[in-house]
Amino acid sequence: MEDAQIWIEKGIDFIIEFGPKIIGAILIYLIGSWIIKKLMGVLRKAMAKGSYDESLQRFLVNLVSWGLKIFLIITVISTLGVETTSLAAVIAAAGLAVGLALQGSLSNFAGGVLIMIFKPYRIGDLIEAQGVLGVVKTIEIFTTKMVSPENKLIIIPNGAMANGNIVNYTAEGKIRVDTVIGVGYDENIKKTKEVLMEVLTANPLVLKDPAPSVNVMELADSSVNFAVRPFCKPEDYWDVYFATYEGCKLALDKAGIEIPYPHEVQINK
Repeated sequence: MEDAQIWIEKGIDFIIEFGPKIIGAILIYLIGSWIIKKLMGVLRKAMAKGSYDESLQRFLVNLVSWGLKIFLIITVISTLGVETTSLAAVIAAAGLAVGLALQGSLSNFAGGVLIMIFKPYRIGDLIEAQGVLGVVKTIEIFTTKMVSPENKLIIIPNGAMANGNIVNYTAEGKIRVDTVIGVGYDENIKKTKEVLMEVLTANPLVLKDPAPSVNVMELADSSVNFAVRPFCKPEDYWDVYFATYEGCKLALDKAGIEIPYPHEVQINK
């Protein structure tokens, strides 16, 4: 009974001494989390009204959110009675150790900052980077996410993106579709160019400025090859690409122009 009385007294003393601090820390955390959520909403609306780039909006919102959450956690810990000076020293030491262990992640963070500053690409752009092609889905603090033409999700570290070559097909607003069509040597070049040009001008997705072009590109072994080059919007690239090949084949067949195929000639002596 005496031991139980001692433990009860210790429990009461603990509650009296630390109870208010624990309750205060919980209240600070709940109220702080609510305030951070509201601030993030206000920040998003303000940036949306300011016509900020979507990728920059998401990056800054994530960065500010993480900063405020770290500040809130430090405040909660200090409310519990932990000395902030000693806590800061521990955090600094831990930060140094973590920084050395996560040099790659810091490089990716720096790469994300550079991408936000120089804007080599934005959300929705069709780009080619690190050997892959895709549409930019999101630009996060450490990584860039893209969707390939096969609808595969591609995740590339921002460090590699910032230090590598990037081909942006969307930046200029127009893209050229390069196709090659071959016809027989006996066919009339002028007529063939007219037939192929009609295919391009009939396609509503092909831009009039810059104008499409059809030119003799090569005198190959068994065919005269034409460079058929329409321009279109980046999002229409594959539609124009496939439509050009199909339309040229149908138009040449209708005009009676031969599309050659490989032949083998056997000579008997």
